[in-house]
Amino acid sequence: MKKIVVVDYGSQYTQLIARRLRELEVYSEVIHHTEDTSLEDVVGVILSGGPNSVTVEGAPDLPNWFQKVKVPVMGICYGMQLLVKNFGGKVDKTEAAEYGRTEIRTLKCSSIFENVPRNFNVWMSHGDSVVNIPENFDVLAETENNIPAALCSKDKRIWTLQFHPEVRHTEHGMDIIENFLFNICRAERSWTMEKFLEEKISEIRETVGDSKTILGLSGGVDSSVAAVLVHKAIGKRLINIFVDHGLLRLNEEQEVPNVFRDKLGLNLDVVHAKDRFLNRLQGVTEPEEKRKIIGKEFIRVFEKEAKRVGGEFLVQGTIYSDVIESAASGKETAKIKSHHNVGGLPEKMNLKIIEPLRYLFKDEVRKLGELLGIPHEILYRHPFPGPGLGIRIIGEITEEKLNILKEADAIFIRTLKEKGWYERIWQAFAVLLSSKSVGVVGDERAYDYVIALRAVNSVEGMTADWSKIPHEILDEISRRICNSVKGAGRVVYDITSKPPATIEWE
Repeated sequence: MKKIVVVDYGSQYTQLIARRLRELEVYSEVIHHTEDTSLEDVVGVILSGGPNSVTVEGAPDLPNWFQKVKVPVMGICYGMQLLVKNFGGKVDKTEAAEYGRTEIRTLKCSSIFENVPRNFNVWMSHGDSVVNIPENFDVLAETENNIPAALCSKDKRIWTLQFHPEVRHTEHGMDIIENFLFNICRAERSWTMEKFLEEKISEIRETVGDSKTILGLSGGVDSSVAAVLVHKAIGKRLINIFVDHGLLRLNEEQEVPNVFRDKLGLNLDVVHAKDRFLNRLQGVTEPEEKRKIIGKEFIRVFEKEAKRVGGEFLVQGTIYSDVIESAASGKETAKIKSHHNVGGLPEKMNLKIIEPLRYLFKDEVRKLGELLGIPHEILYRHPFPGPGLGIRIIGEITEEKLNILKEADAIFIRTLKEKGWYERIWQAFAVLLSSKSVGVVGDERAYDYVIALRAVNSVEGMTADWSKIPHEILDEISRRICNSVKGAGRVVYDITSKPPATIEWE
């Protein structure tokens, strides 16, 4: 099968590049820049961005096999600067660093900018810039600061972009990627979700053999799709374990088992472990420590259950945005936060991990779920983190805070559903802050917790914009929470996008 090789230099968006190629039905493989690879059937190479500077000694360099490449190459951000340096140009820090939305203008016609307007906005993220272009290269576009935004070698084999075409904030980004794939590389449309499903079922059967397997089922989209996928592959040899750790949403400990036993017919065992988790979390305030404690306790519970049922493998619903934020995708990737099922796993464990969704993004997981026949109300639930409400309570977790947050979050979600806004939002939830705020109840002074509401729109979770919920709906949510949730005295709305913030607060 013809393919594009994506070389990873540690960018948060490396897998997003591969994901965009999949959207265009082009098969791709992501490899670390230190890895070797066969160039057979390769029709193009993309060098990703990354957090390093090419001007620093020891910075990641081109792969050892790069000199053998005869097909078109595109360098993005760090990839552009690396190519410029290696072809004799110069990269250095300039007075005008560029971050976020930036307007660029194209200077000449080229196949990579076909059907793209002369001026358009792109997403930049660089402190270094190209200050001298290599010989035999042309500048195709530049920013308002006269910084090169795109270059091309005169033989039309090397193409470079200072901006990120793979993020949705870049206008015409998909047009640019499509131009590179089909106008320049002559790639084939050969990758589909149906093919992924077929290959993954075969892979799971080969990996598991005749062994029993357990799966940590949270009831969220990712673990639900993983459960049905693995059930399709190995049937009743999959035992799903639902852990009631006390950090679930209101009434979820009853609702989830009913749905998955009755609607989907899965094997499901419930483990009541609330006291175990809350005791371990007592007095802990640091977010990373919380995540690691929760991840460790999950594994210990699963190990005990695996021993009980004779299981050898543990299936997890890890998806690629989890992997990227936990910095598990490459040696140079900057760590954002540990996910309990990635960076939060203990070093020593007695189970072999299977992550069938590891290289899919959230919307791709939902497409896979549709192929598997999972009900709409399960697939389109808002994402819920594995550590649950443990990372939506800022500071120490107590039963009092959990009860306040559960009720406030339930009111927020219920009101959004009543007003027809729930399905217009990618993710919505409440956060309980560690600080209290003065208020007035009747004629008396009150001193209660602050509830922050968070609602964002996204596609794959790598970037997100805050949702513009109408003020009258926010007003009603605030009044309902303050009037009926004892201990909640103030409600605020988070209007920060990702980046610079993450979606979750911790």
